[in-house]
Amino acid sequence: MRMDIKLAISRAGHDKDSLYVIIKEETNVVYLADGKLKTIEEPKKKNRKHIQMIYNLPKEITEVFTQQDFRNEEIKRALKLYQNMKLPEGRKEMP
Repeated sequence: MRMDIKLAISRAGHDKDSLYVIIKEETNVVYLADGKLKTIEEPKKKNRKHIQMIYNLPKEITEVFTQQDFRNEEIKRALKLYQNMKLPEGRKEMP
């Protein structure tokens, strides 16, 4: 079963330019996880205006999530895959 996965980049705050998986959405806020500091158990609450959604994810990333529920290990793997696909030559990781 394929899950509907959404990625987002923080555009404001001390975590600006950080990449996250959206694990829950409400009207004006989203709950974000990166699998390391912000886990599924303690996600980051962020105003929807302060993130940039990433649409049209490659199939390789959406296939990482095979279970009904997110797991921190899958989140870390998906974010790493996305960073490796989108980084310009010579860069090691996103800021």
